[in-house]
Amino acid sequence: MAKIQLVYFPVRGRGESIRTLLVDNNVDYEEVDVLPRENWVNNWKPKMAFGQCPFLKDGDVELVQSNTILRYLARKLDLYGADNKEASRADMINDGTEDLRVAYTKMIYQNYEEGKGPFIEELPGKLTYFENLMQNGDYILGSKICFADYNLFDLLDCLVTLSPPCLDNFPKLKAYYGRMMNRPGVQKRRSTEHFKGMKINGNGKQ
Repeated sequence: MAKIQLVYFPVRGRGESIRTLLVDNNVDYEEVDVLPRENWVNNWKPKMAFGQCPFLKDGDVELVQSNTILRYLARKLDLYGADNKEASRADMINDGTEDLRVAYTKMIYQNYEEGKGPFIEELPGKLTYFENLMQNGDYILGSKICFADYNLFDLLDCLVTLSPPCLDNFPKLKAYYGRMMNRPGVQKRRSTEHFKGMKINGNGKQ
């Protein structure tokens, strides 16, 4: 059987939560770098729905949109919760994560110099929602990890890089971040030269 193929730029970006999920669940996959730019523009971009990546190929399944890819892998790998109620909770938190990621990405790429300070000042109000959603248990759904954990963890990692003390007033989130960081599969991914050699964002700002 052919390996799952993940096609993306050589940055963490929107690909890192997917990579971490795959490694942490012992899925053998191949990563393809779309660069140089001419290769991306002429060979990859025209083939992709919406002309964007990350792009996942799994047999005859071809997908773009990072959250779609995460949900596809969740269904494939039993990372979507035990029932509709749990799946909906995972979706809700994942969509909340997406809202904060969009705000973060807009600041990083469009207004870093002037926007970083205000973004960090407003961050506690946004993190409060996630703190309040943390239940008893190790992960979003309790004792069993789900796809949204990988996305939330990756975003928290970006935010801690941006503002190291940002979780200090959020004990549940800080403990959750630590548990995710210490998972053997997460450490396995982060110990690779591939991970260590990449910036978080394509413009080098973080």
